[in-house]
Amino acid sequence: MKSSTFYIVTTALIVALGGFLMGFDASVISGVNKFIEIEFGLTKLQVGWSVSSLTLTATLAMLAAGPLSDAIGRRRVLKFAAVLYAISAIGSAIAPSYTMLVIARMIGGVGVGASLIIAPMYIAEISPPQLRGRMVSFNQLNIVIGISVAFFTNYLILQLGKSDASWAQSLKFDEWNWRWMLGLETLPAVLYFLGLYFVPRSPRWLVMKGEFDEAMMVMKRASDEGVDAEAELEKIRNAMEVGDQTSKLPLSELFKKSMALVLTIGVVVGVLQQITGINSVFFYAPMIFEQSGVGTDASFSQAIYVGLTNLVFTLIAIALIDKLGRKPLLLIGLAGIAICMFVLAYSFNTAEYQLAETAVASLPADINKEALADVVGVSFGSDLEYKAAMQEALGAADAGTYESELVSGAITINPMLVLIGILGFVASFAISIGPVMWVLFSELFPNAVRGLAISFVGLINSGVSFLVQLVFPWELATLGASTTFLIYGVFGLIGVFFVLFIVPETKGKSLEELEAILVKED
Repeated sequence: MKSSTFYIVTTALIVALGGFLMGFDASVISGVNKFIEIEFGLTKLQVGWSVSSLTLTATLAMLAAGPLSDAIGRRRVLKFAAVLYAISAIGSAIAPSYTMLVIARMIGGVGVGASLIIAPMYIAEISPPQLRGRMVSFNQLNIVIGISVAFFTNYLILQLGKSDASWAQSLKFDEWNWRWMLGLETLPAVLYFLGLYFVPRSPRWLVMKGEFDEAMMVMKRASDEGVDAEAELEKIRNAMEVGDQTSKLPLSELFKKSMALVLTIGVVVGVLQQITGINSVFFYAPMIFEQSGVGTDASFSQAIYVGLTNLVFTLIAIALIDKLGRKPLLLIGLAGIAICMFVLAYSFNTAEYQLAETAVASLPADINKEALADVVGVSFGSDLEYKAAMQEALGAADAGTYESELVSGAITINPMLVLIGILGFVASFAISIGPVMWVLFSELFPNAVRGLAISFVGLINSGVSFLVQLVFPWELATLGASTTFLIYGVFGLIGVFFVLFIVPETKGKSLEELEAILVKED
């Protein structure tokens, strides 16, 4: 490996550790919500709020992250984000109440919003065109590694809570299971903060601020032999003739006629990434698998498969993104998303629920089994009808606490088809709109407004993510699993046609070349 390539790869990997923290922070809650719902006596919308509150503050942070990084630097903003991750992890782990847990999660959300926007921006600004797609994808790769690690540590802590080992009992993995799940994030947050001292400041940001000597030093280290770093630096300077106006640009700059195409693409792709339901899966994977009747332990172990699938297909996307291009991956992935969501909708639509006497006998002893006498042997055609009957028989509190056991004892469904549908959906997302969206964001917008534009479309992306996370438990309880997944599939199908007819190919072109092609003067 050339020294310049090694330098770029090492720098990108360190910066992309923010993606790991974001992925871990996002998915660790998937194992927590079942326990805090019981411990704090939460409603479905409160469960959704405990999950989505992080995304709300992330959404607000995105609005300021780009302009702030233009003012004080990409690296400094990422350092602040690392500190917020650590504070959030500790605060969540020791939270004495639901309110304090939400506050701690919201603090972490500010770090998520900053790192989610600034990390790919920084990587794009330091990478040459032929490596940019793969380097920016490192951020998405680290996100999915963080998701995978969170699913695994959640399952590990759940099993340690059942262990007879004295050390596991002394650490109270059983009583404090969800607290341990949340607190583990402190370690990578500290490592990220320290690692950022080993990366340079962004060369394009340095040019923006007139610090040309330092920018030249970075460009030379990041350039291959034979590449004229001075000529590349001059191209950047020419593209930034407006100097430091970036930090002063009003939002109205994004709505000029010349920005119409790139802004439309950015907004629609940003919405599509979330409206197809990816964070419903990442944030609620055990809850989804419990709907298929596999039980709590199996639902946590199957969530690990989600993380591993996400990781494998993200690696495939990184290998292909600069070969096949952005557009083919988007088309393949969105088509797969639509098909898999339709498979899930069909699976739950054809499921039947009937609680037999043998199943009642195997239910936990704490359940009032006599109260179930009127529903034993009764067949229900949907999850909504069955859950309503359980609530009427046992009361909302007990029906919610033992929902997993009650569903497992009654449902007739092909759980393998559900697993295949979820894993196929995750694979389709990971090979396409997951990593490709951030690559597109880093390429579409002109240098002068990149910080502002990425913040704006990232804000919309995160806002949609917040809504999806907030309402998903309510959707399952109100609309049912089949209708919920059907809606996601329809959005995936719409996305296929948008990409096919509107989205251009951007691979292999410098940021300055793309600006000349996509942004036309008024």
